[in-house]
Amino acid sequence: MNYTHTANRIFVEQDGQLLAEITFPLTADNEYTIDHTFVDDRLRGQGIAGELVRLAVEQIKNQGGHVRATCTYAQAWLQRHPEAL
Repeated sequence: MNYTHTANRIFVEQDGQLLAEITFPLTADNEYTIDHTFVDDRLRGQGIAGELVRLAVEQIKNQGGHVRATCTYAQAWLQRHPEAL
């Protein structure tokens, strides 16, 4: 899958249609909050949401930031993968 990375968003589009997305705005000094994860119904069950969270955490850490999550999926993923932090 080809992910597009921007400063506060990672997403997948095909033929102009959004298929998957995670957003993580800067919400405090050096703190990024994962606030939204979306995967189109046609792609669910393939591990894409987890991959989006992993990529977002990696990008945030590479920017020297700290990870916070208000998105319930990301919160659960981070609890299952504390080593990612």
